[in-house]
Amino acid sequence: MTITKKKRIVSEVKQIVMITIGAIIAGIGLELFLVPNQILDGGVIGLSIIASELTGLMMSVFLIILNLPFLYIGYRRLGLKFTLHTLYGVVILSASTAYFHHFEPVTDDLFLATIIGAVILGTGVGLVIRTGGALDGTEIIAILVSKKRPVSVGQFIMSVNVFIFILAALLVFSWETAMYSIITYYIAYKMIDIVVEGMEELKSVTIISDVPEVIAEELTKQLGRGMTYIQGQGVFSNEPKKIIYTIVTRIELSTLRSIVAEIDPNALVAIENIADVSGSNFEKGPAH
Repeated sequence: MTITKKKRIVSEVKQIVMITIGAIIAGIGLELFLVPNQILDGGVIGLSIIASELTGLMMSVFLIILNLPFLYIGYRRLGLKFTLHTLYGVVILSASTAYFHHFEPVTDDLFLATIIGAVILGTGVGLVIRTGGALDGTEIIAILVSKKRPVSVGQFIMSVNVFIFILAALLVFSWETAMYSIITYYIAYKMIDIVVEGMEELKSVTIISDVPEVIAEELTKQLGRGMTYIQGQGVFSNEPKKIIYTIVTRIELSTLRSIVAEIDPNALVAIENIADVSGSNFEKGPAH
């Protein structure tokens, strides 16, 4: 067996383990906090909760049945590996909810159940997504729709979930429960971002100045960050310009602003959020 093949096997085992852990965590959030208090999440999970309430069947059954059409579409459009990971995650989630369904809920306080349940659910779903799978088929459709229509993945999922929450309020639960469910969805969504992208917020910074060398030298000295010059040209002056591009953490941003303002108060500083960065020996902590 070659080293490359061993690495692939080890990587696949790690992915399976992480998907398993993530799906079990999500199952705990659902069955020990949210479902017993009639609070639902969005997407297929939300529809499964509604279907379970209407039919009396266990939610775990609907988690698999309602996800199957989306999995087929995912297989056709996103590949076999992603589909298998998602199918495995859905099966583990279904088994987890069936197992934890027999346990007493941790709390019957709606506020606590909403907050803690959403955090736990979001953590579990985030682990699965970070590993390369999904627990909800609507995410697959959202990705495909966003490629063909001028609507983002987030906008599509939000639209679907608003419909689900209204449906839940009209058919099964109360408007109060629907509003708690919206809070649950928002918190879970944020937790997914934290797990997938990390706690540290990274910023990409573009600096346009008449003294780029002086600024770059001082920033390198103070922050220990690598800088890149982008060759540009002024539209009105028609003069060549060196544009500084770098990536810093949120904590380092204040120092960067102070340095630039001190050297060149007229410098243009453009700051953007970025989800993650890798390569080029980039370290998320300050370099020394």
